[in-house]
Amino acid sequence: MNQLILIIFGLFLSHGTGAYLSQGVTGNKPVNDGPHIYRVNDKLKAEWIQNSVFMEAFIGPENFSKFSRKFNLSFTYDDLIKAFLLRPNHDQKYLNADSIAVISDIHGNYPVYTDLLKVTGIIDDDLNWNFGKGHLVILGDMFDRGDMVTEVLWHLFGLEIQAEKAGGKVHVLLGNHEFMALRNDLCYASPKYARSASYSNKDYADHFSDLSVLGKWLRSKPVIITIDDIMFVHGGISDEMVQQKMDIRKINRIFTEKILGKNLYKINKSESFRLLNGNHGPLWYRGYFHDPGFCENSIDNILDFYGMKHIVVGHTPNVTINSLFGNKVIGADTGICDGRSGEILIYKDGNFFQSLCTGRRNKL
Repeated sequence: MNQLILIIFGLFLSHGTGAYLSQGVTGNKPVNDGPHIYRVNDKLKAEWIQNSVFMEAFIGPENFSKFSRKFNLSFTYDDLIKAFLLRPNHDQKYLNADSIAVISDIHGNYPVYTDLLKVTGIIDDDLNWNFGKGHLVILGDMFDRGDMVTEVLWHLFGLEIQAEKAGGKVHVLLGNHEFMALRNDLCYASPKYARSASYSNKDYADHFSDLSVLGKWLRSKPVIITIDDIMFVHGGISDEMVQQKMDIRKINRIFTEKILGKNLYKINKSESFRLLNGNHGPLWYRGYFHDPGFCENSIDNILDFYGMKHIVVGHTPNVTINSLFGNKVIGADTGICDGRSGEILIYKDGNFFQSLCTGRRNKL
């Protein structure tokens, strides 16, 4: 059977013929998604949807180059194997960053995401790493709303590897929509993904289980990191969280072990887990921008507790990068999910800059 699948896959690459017709929902617009790559015993199996047709094939060193070209993947077969060795790092503190770029809430809008990275010089015209020893921070919410989520994930997977080889770093943080997707909550997902899952006879969340490359990779990611004196988190840190006196390592560990991919009922059985995954937790908090009672003294207490000078967040869309209290709080969600052209936050030589879609930079 394995040999037959490989033969079909080879014919598909050469002549564009399909493998298995889907029995799922049909629609006016053909569905294309994938690949999703899984470990099956000691082999890797790829599944994808092309023109509403379900395809699958085993991949190995002997056929990965053709497979990689088909999907424009920027990594090696060995990189896929190494993904299954990834383990969460709960204590992510980085020092002496050459420069930092931040983009948030991509929400499957692959064209805007890549255009912003190109015009800012973070990637080149071939979508490869061009940021040297710089750090790129993705503040979560790659999932939902848009219909090119898988493309965003695979590009970041490869970009992370390229950055590491160049002495730089790509930091992918988890947002509330990652946690929703991994527990199969599709209420904000593009209808494409429910159809795609039906074609493969899987739940959408199965694409990101710990048996898949992307699932294993995502499950190694944190909720909070720090670079020098800057804290990065998707939603924010509330006064209520500081009152719990939870350090960053503990917060990351709880999310990885107790919340990610878990049923909401089980999460809510614990008061502390309910707080972390609620409106005052790091994934959902909007108080900096929506609470009229939030003041500079409040952010000073939060920053003092964590020994930081700035906190950079996403989650709350603004028309432009939003700075509060003299850059103590910076909101980096610039409404990509609403169809805007977006912006990137740049930090260089102690200064924050707003980088526009034109490439122009304005000092904050």
